[in-house]
Amino acid sequence: MFESVRSLRKEEKRLLHLVGEAVRDFSLISEGDRIALALSGGKDSFSMVRLLYLLRDRAPVRFELFPLTVHSGAAGFRGADLGDYLRARDVPHHLETTEIVSILRKKRRENSSACSFCARLRRGALYGAALRLGCNKVALGHHLDDLAETLLMNLFFSGSLKSMPPKLKAENGKIVLIRPMVYVPEELLRVYAEGAGFPVIDCGCALCEGMDGQRARMKQLVRIVADGYPEARQSLRKALANVLPRYLLDTSLHEFDLEEV
Repeated sequence: MFESVRSLRKEEKRLLHLVGEAVRDFSLISEGDRIALALSGGKDSFSMVRLLYLLRDRAPVRFELFPLTVHSGAAGFRGADLGDYLRARDVPHHLETTEIVSILRKKRRENSSACSFCARLRRGALYGAALRLGCNKVALGHHLDDLAETLLMNLFFSGSLKSMPPKLKAENGKIVLIRPMVYVPEELLRVYAEGAGFPVIDCGCALCEGMDGQRARMKQLVRIVADGYPEARQSLRKALANVLPRYLLDTSLHEFDLEEV
């Protein structure tokens, strides 16, 4: 099983506290859950896998974990490296092989984002594999910065106030998505992953255009604001849990009180 790294003890305790807090606040894990852990090979998903195994060993309820990787069919994706790393630590790993790259080449619309289309196909493959493994939940490695960036993207480009929920029933109605790292800032994960020496790999896809342009700009904006105001991320976390509909313009949420100004 995953070993504890002495040099990371402080970061690990902080991360476990934040993950445990989110699990408690949103009832993310229950007795008897079988949870597929979406392991892409990045620092976020590697950290999530290790943290949930550590949390499982300390939790008052029993649940099972199944690290699961979707292989897109990209020749450059080193999926076997993930399995080797986990099996060396007595952690099981399932590699779901797909033809997503071939589908992208055939059906992608001209000038459309390959990464967005790929993400939808990968999510479908993830659900299917999780169901075959007998899982009722899928854990995703999205963190606090992801929530902030998504909120800003929707605000500026979609005209909506929404982000990533910590718990959501999937489109198929059979799987519940959970995001146990919604309270964790990305920088803490970066430090943790580097110290742990995870064999971080990218998707290996020749069609990958890198980070979505809009998201890249929002990531930069979050960093600029946080550099000047270190508590910005935590303030945003509080804001997402402190919605005041009467001060917004959505008429479906309330009746306007014309007596108050």
